[in-house]
Amino acid sequence: MTLSGLPDQASLPPGPTRLELGWLRRIWPILRPHTASVIFSFSVGVVALVLQVAVPAIVGTTIDESIASDNQPLQGFLIALAVIGMARGVLLVIYRYGLYRMAYSVEADLRQTMFRHYTTLSHSFYDRMQSGQLISRAQSDVRAVQLFFAVAPLILTAVLSFFIAMTVMLRTNVLLTLVAVAPLPFVYVVGILLRNRLFPLSWIIQGRQAEVATVTEESIAGVRVVQSFAAEGSRVTEMAKAARGLRWANVQQGDVRARFAPLLENLPRLGSLAVLVYGGWLVIDGQLEIGAIIQFNAYILMLQIPFRFLGFFLILGQRARASSERIFEVLDETPEITDPEQPVDLPVPKGRVEMSGVQFGYGSGPDVLRDLDLVISAGETVAIVGGTGSGKSTVGRLLSRFYDPRDGTITLDGVNIADLKVSRLRELIVVAPDEPFLFSVPVRDNLAFGRPGVDQAEIEAAARAVDAHEFILNLEHGYSTVVGERGYTLSGGQRQRIALGRALLVDPAVLVLDDATSAIDVEVEARIHDALRVRRDGRTTILVAHRLSTIGLADRVIFLVDGSVKATGTHAELLRRVPEYATVLAHDIDLTPDTDLTPDTELAGTEGSQE
Repeated sequence: MTLSGLPDQASLPPGPTRLELGWLRRIWPILRPHTASVIFSFSVGVVALVLQVAVPAIVGTTIDESIASDNQPLQGFLIALAVIGMARGVLLVIYRYGLYRMAYSVEADLRQTMFRHYTTLSHSFYDRMQSGQLISRAQSDVRAVQLFFAVAPLILTAVLSFFIAMTVMLRTNVLLTLVAVAPLPFVYVVGILLRNRLFPLSWIIQGRQAEVATVTEESIAGVRVVQSFAAEGSRVTEMAKAARGLRWANVQQGDVRARFAPLLENLPRLGSLAVLVYGGWLVIDGQLEIGAIIQFNAYILMLQIPFRFLGFFLILGQRARASSERIFEVLDETPEITDPEQPVDLPVPKGRVEMSGVQFGYGSGPDVLRDLDLVISAGETVAIVGGTGSGKSTVGRLLSRFYDPRDGTITLDGVNIADLKVSRLRELIVVAPDEPFLFSVPVRDNLAFGRPGVDQAEIEAAARAVDAHEFILNLEHGYSTVVGERGYTLSGGQRQRIALGRALLVDPAVLVLDDATSAIDVEVEARIHDALRVRRDGRTTILVAHRLSTIGLADRVIFLVDGSVKATGTHAELLRRVPEYATVLAHDIDLTPDTDLTPDTELAGTEGSQE
């Protein structure tokens, strides 16, 4: 809904889907492992309920006997009440502990299920989904489902007490029982009206909470950009807009509760009034004992308990339903990148890459790569050069199967990469991006991210290979230093070197450096590439190049234009015979002011320090 109260397309619940089978049926596989605990806890609760129902009967009988006999001793009555009270207290502790433990276990299982599914979803899914939306579904939506399962059994027990109390009342006096329950059909009608109004509002509230989470997450993650552009005011305005939307939905829900909840709670009390009037007349007329009236009043209170919680239960139920549907919207997403049914393996990978007739575009957009054909020999170092939007970075993403091509084939050592297990492929082909992401953990753990448990000696060897060992030792706690969020406590060049070390430690057959040394000093970059050659002779390296110093490290250059290979050869050869290559270098490649684009240019060392 909009702030004016009119619904918009994104705010409404989804149309008919498989969710119509019922969200409880969908979530049953997660509940099933906890059925034994639920049955035991609920059984204990039923015993406690029976003891509760027994108290009014004992009180009524004792009163009638005391009136009939002036000398009726009360010691037995008091002892019975004390024993029942203590027993019921112990049973309720067991009952509630079991139910809450079940609810929190379901919450943990649901979170793990969602997170596991998140890890399987393809990059195309994350291209179109906001991270705040996903965080909200894994947090507040899961919490709403957990709260329902924590409270629902308690309310179910209250409903059971309603039927037990009514059974006892019917055995005492049928007509008086009918008088007591006469208002209940009206309570049912009010409950249906309340439920029908709550569900769409519950859906909207969960969506608005996700909007608030999105603005918060993006503003915090991008705080450096926000402050760099002095855009704090606009972000506060955006948050205020999202908060007002959430406030409106919550106020609407509060308005519905304010109008319907009092009816739900007070309609059953008309039954109490009717019992006192009609029951009092029966006592005066000698048709009923005083103890029975007292017993009836106690049971009427038990009849009212479910209705007092009915409004709250409906709110929880509708919110849990809305949240579960939002959760299953994500769980129903099918990963586009999956393992083949009969995967093959490359026990001794060499690193020969071939792309034939590859066409690819992001989402429903136009093709970025068009009939791309290229061959990279095992052990070759190749630079991929092209203007903006030519598809340079896309090549690395396709090699690692972050996306699948629309057409064409990609092979590694003659094996179609779609025939390899995804995890195995990503061990063989590793992409180091230009904007490395570091986790808020020690430097050691960031380096060993791809090989948890690797020994310190190998970690340090990888760090030395990327010229990072010295600066790491100079950090406050060396390899145990916890980097700030996303590694922002380090310089750009330091982050890139740690990311390179992380990729190198996996020891891939094909290493794709997607402008991964753009923030590193030219001389340091040259040392890193020398170390890479020494560390594993014959490694295939693909350089997505934006700097002449990087291009100079390659054995061969592949020049892309509009998603196709325009030419291939050494840098000097391309300068001589492909005029468009020099034009692209002049416009899109990082140059120093005095760089001369001639075949004799000294490529390594044409730039100053960029770190």
